[in-house]
Amino acid sequence: MKFGNWRRLLILPCRSQLNQRRLFTPLRRIHSTFRARAFTSNGGSNGSQGNYFMVPGATAAILLMLGVLHARRLYEDKKIEVAREKGIEFEFQPDAKAGFLRLLPLRPISRLWGSLTSVELPVWLRPHVYKGWARAFHSNLEEAALPLEKYTSLQEFFARTLKEGSRPIDPDPQCLVSPVDGTVLRFGEIKGVGAMIDQVKGFSYSVSSLLGGSSFLPLMAEEDMHENGSEEANTPIEKSKKSLLASPKVRDPASMSPMRGLFYCVIYLKPGDYHRVHSPVDWNVLVRRHFSGNLFPLNERATRTIKNLYVENERVVLEGRWKEGFMAIAAVGATNVGSIKLLIEPDLRTNRPRKKLLHSDPPEERVYEPEGIGMMLKKGNEVAAFNMGSTVVLVFQAPVSKTLKEKDSSSEFSFCVKRGDRIHVGEALGKWGDL
Repeated sequence: MKFGNWRRLLILPCRSQLNQRRLFTPLRRIHSTFRARAFTSNGGSNGSQGNYFMVPGATAAILLMLGVLHARRLYEDKKIEVAREKGIEFEFQPDAKAGFLRLLPLRPISRLWGSLTSVELPVWLRPHVYKGWARAFHSNLEEAALPLEKYTSLQEFFARTLKEGSRPIDPDPQCLVSPVDGTVLRFGEIKGVGAMIDQVKGFSYSVSSLLGGSSFLPLMAEEDMHENGSEEANTPIEKSKKSLLASPKVRDPASMSPMRGLFYCVIYLKPGDYHRVHSPVDWNVLVRRHFSGNLFPLNERATRTIKNLYVENERVVLEGRWKEGFMAIAAVGATNVGSIKLLIEPDLRTNRPRKKLLHSDPPEERVYEPEGIGMMLKKGNEVAAFNMGSTVVLVFQAPVSKTLKEKDSSSEFSFCVKRGDRIHVGEALGKWGDL
């Protein structure tokens, strides 16, 4: 009996060693295969040893982020869908999370995420990462202008261009088209004192706070009230504004009609959307303003819990004129969207490190030359590009018809969309005239 027990003890270690070899052999093969692929993708150079540790770490972080964002998106979309089916509209209600977000260094975090997503991925790994992203956020990879292997990093894939003809532009001259792919959150006509835009039910923010105190908007409101007898400018700033707007090349007889209304539209871009911004109409961009602010998220929860969300966040505002009057596009940044790139001004840099950030700081402003004409853009021209998701706010004048008996205006311009609609670049956002 004793001899048999000793024999079992002698045999057991041998079997355990054999099991260990069977267990770890596949892992070793995977490890050696990854090393070989990483070596090949980096050209087989000695410098690839540094990337050997960098690429797997960046990839793991990206995949983890994809999983978290996907789960969060599913939860939020399901909650919104159920609320819409029941006819429920979420009201503004601050919570503890909104206060906690103010304590986080979201600007440095966004710069870190930007550095992480700009890491060059191995060629063999790129299709898997991008297809995983597309699956999680419902991106249409068939529209991508290049094969997936050509996008060297996730950041480059975010701001990808599309195949020619993927976004046909509505040719109707009496049609204003969507500048982005996204979801229509809010739209309407701005009326009353203060010119307020609804952020969510129960809370609004002023147009002048969004566009900046030096916006042409107050001046244009004054022009509409005193069309036949304009007052002299009292300050150099007002004189500069009037000189910009006085050019006959910019001003149009139709735009001087008092029968104009002021409208707005807010469109949210999800992480899986096409991230380029296009021109909604033919217009002249006169001024650019860059506001350095926070980088709060811009999802549905954030819009109903954070006051002045679009006013507080970093944004780039383009302002000018089109044939019907005033036109402005505000490209609002969000968490992990520290980069807003202007194609008409490639040197502009957003989300730059700053020692001190105050909301009272004036925006960085640039007047486009030649003065009074600025940069002329055609409907459908590319204007800017985002990384990840973000929001675009349009503020513009459009024709309305007024009667002598009624104070309120009955709008000739009408939107072609409803709240919650998905819209693509080039599709009609609104039309006017004979509908």
